Amino acid sequence: MGALLTNTKRSIALAMLFMVIRLVSGDAQSPGESPRLAVLIVVDQMRADYVDRFGDDWTAGLRRLLHDGARFSNAAFPYLNTFTCTGHATVSTGTLPLTHGVVGNSWYDRSLRRVVTCTEQPDVDALGYGVATGAGNGPFRLQVPTFSDEMKRQRGARVVSLSLKARSAIMLAGRSGDTVTWLAPTLDGFETSTAYTQTPVAEVDAFLRANPIAADFGKTWSRLLPESRYPEPDDAIGEAPPPGWSSSFPHVIGGGEGRVAPDYYQQWQSSPLADAYLGRFAAYLVDTMRLGRDDHTDVLAIAFSTPDYVGHSFGPSSQEVRDTYARLDVTLGALFDRLDTLVGRDQYIVALSADHGVAQIPEQALEEGRDGGRISVASLSALIEETAVAAAGVRGYLASVACCGAHTGNDIYLLPGAYDRLQGLPGALEAIVQALQKQSGIARVFRREELIDPAGETDRLLLAAAASYRPELSGDLVLALEPGWMFVAKGTTHGTASALDQRVPLLLMGPGVTAGTYNEPATPADLAPTLAAIFGIDMPHVDGRVLRTAVK
Repeated sequence: MGALLTNTKRSIALAMLFMVIRLVSGDAQSPGESPRLAVLIVVDQMRADYVDRFGDDWTAGLRRLLHDGARFSNAAFPYLNTFTCTGHATVSTGTLPLTHGVVGNSWYDRSLRRVVTCTEQPDVDALGYGVATGAGNGPFRLQVPTFSDEMKRQRGARVVSLSLKARSAIMLAGRSGDTVTWLAPTLDGFETSTAYTQTPVAEVDAFLRANPIAADFGKTWSRLLPESRYPEPDDAIGEAPPPGWSSSFPHVIGGGEGRVAPDYYQQWQSSPLADAYLGRFAAYLVDTMRLGRDDHTDVLAIAFSTPDYVGHSFGPSSQEVRDTYARLDVTLGALFDRLDTLVGRDQYIVALSADHGVAQIPEQALEEGRDGGRISVASLSALIEETAVAAAGVRGYLASVACCGAHTGNDIYLLPGAYDRLQGLPGALEAIVQALQKQSGIARVFRREELIDPAGETDRLLLAAAASYRPELSGDLVLALEPGWMFVAKGTTHGTASALDQRVPLLLMGPGVTAGTYNEPATPADLAPTLAAIFGIDMPHVDGRVLRTAVK
């Protein structure tokens, strides 16, 4: 509890610097004024500029959000660690990572001396729907309640959360989800965990039995729009398609082998077929579980993961990304039409945002005369050890760099006691910091003491790093990369404090929402407190604010 209070105080101080206003309970409306259903949608890797670049392609669900809803065009995450688990936790709790405690997709656990994921939970088991399952996943690393948790506690809501990714479904649901479902590690079906239920949910089981993923075998992903509507190249440098695909349209979903094989499932989740499947899945559960129709005000949360898989492989300037959003528009249109029929057009609120953006593929950025590049984790590790040996004369200081050599962190973890030993040797720690800052692509290196107490600081990068920092979870040193630079060896990724990673859409639609475009600064942490105000509940911990200009 003491750690939570300390981090909450830091969170409030940082939030003031980010112009994010703490709410008071008086913002809540009376329960009788609220709609029947809250629909929380997170699109994985949806950059803010996609609304302007692709908006003319949309005619259905995304178009309806823009026409009938409120768009906050200057929404951005104010922190460094722009990763999936972190972003979903921020959207769902209305707090920053230093408050909610989810500092990345994974991080190095000093007590276990290994990398842990944001959702692995040792006291629960995976529960599959007719498929092999992996380790147990749950929400126990999340330090504050979600909007869904508070809706269930205060309003008796039923909570349904769906995604291809465990970390996305779990972070949107929180601790109190009734039906929390995600794609199993084998990718051939779905699972949940005993964190939420001891037995399979009958409605989920019925849908999955009637709609096997393998039914899409042999289908082709081709362009939805006329070819002239795709100004992007179809086969650009640096693209890294899933196994079995080329960089060019059309993409056959597993059709090359004549049978359903592992490559099929990877291709399926990287195609708009997976988004469409989730949309149908959600509509089915709204119908069969009578969400928003019984004596409940319910919550439906959906995290669409496919845009992230497509974006990592093909990059934001690809025809595939444009087409993915054109098809997501259709999927959302069908879902909203179904909600109109089942719940009532003026009886539900939709809140849509993203968990992060994405950088340009470095090779493409260089072709266009902009900065970008790839950083070798192995080279950084060797540099740190060599510099420590030169300064201290002893090896064995390093535990982990960038959390696991992938795109899930910006942290350097030293072995227990190593940081203090290096600090005690004149110039040793500074030598490591300076050696790192001389490397191409590294903008800044922050020490842990700078991030624990940033009071009085106005440095944007330092504040962004501090907003992602929890001393007990984060690294001893934190790297802030230059825009366009990354740790991944192919394709592209996110995870920096650049505008491309931080800026995302923020859209609201439904009764009591005033349609229009709002240019005021906003953050996805504003969604949960805004929804709380609409539905007449209190959020005990928030760093965001109610978006009063759009909510009556």
